Amino acid sequence: MAARRAGARGRGGAAGLESLAREIAACRACPRLTAWREEVARVKRRAYADEAYWGRPVPGFGEAGAPLYLLGLAPGAHGANRTGRMFTGDGSGDFLHAALHRAGLASSPVSRSRDDGLALSGAFVSNAARCVPPGNRPEPAELEACAGFLRRELALVAPRAVLALGAIAWAAALDALQAAGHPLPRPRPRFAHGAELVLPGAFALVASYHVSRQNTQTGRLTPAMFDAVLRRAVALAGLRAG
Repeated sequence: MAARRAGARGRGGAAGLESLAREIAACRACPRLTAWREEVARVKRRAYADEAYWGRPVPGFGEAGAPLYLLGLAPGAHGANRTGRMFTGDGSGDFLHAALHRAGLASSPVSRSRDDGLALSGAFVSNAARCVPPGNRPEPAELEACAGFLRRELALVAPRAVLALGAIAWAAALDALQAAGHPLPRPRPRFAHGAELVLPGAFALVASYHVSRQNTQTGRLTPAMFDAVLRRAVALAGLRAG
C-alpha cells in the first residue's frame, strides 16, 4: 500500500522542531538515565566497537507537519542510543521501517544511520522516553520528565493520528491529550492491540503492540498484524492508498 496525503497540509513547525531537537539532545534532567546512556556509549557492543555512539537523548524524526505520528517507548541501547535517530540500527527499527516502506511512508525499508538518506513522508517517529533506560524500563518520574518534550513535539507536528506502540506509549499519549485539555472517557481507555480513541478536536489514537524483538520474534506481533493497524492509523490521519 502506498500512502499519500488526502489534501494539502502545511509544513509549519520545522524551525520549532529543530530548536526542540537541540534542547532534547542537551537534556541531563534524569541522573539515572544520563549515567546509563553514557555507560552504554562508553562500553559499546563488540559489533560496534569502532563506532562513536550518540549517547544522548534522542529527538523525534520525520516530516514536520506529518499527519501521522508514531510513538514508541524509548531508544534502543545499541540502536537509537548508538545512531542518534529514532528506531534506527536495531531489530525494532528494521521491523518498523519495513512496514512504513510498505505503506509508502518511508523512502527505504531499512534504517541504519542518521546519514543513510532515509526520509519519511507523512510520518513522524518518536518515543515517550528520550534516553535508553536500564532494562528498557523508564521510571514514572523519568517519563514525566520527558512528558513536556512529548507535548511540545505533538503541538509542533500537529498530527491527525497517533499510533502508540505499546502500553507505555498509549498511556503517554492519553496524558498528552488530557494535558491539552481533552477530557478522557471514564474509565480511562485501556491499552489493547487495535484499540482506538477518537475525540472531537484532538488527534485520533490507535494502539499496537510494540515492534520490539520480544514481540516480533515470538509471533505476538506479525507484519500482517502491524500492517493492518498501520492502515487504520493511516486512514485516521487522512492519508490514502495510492
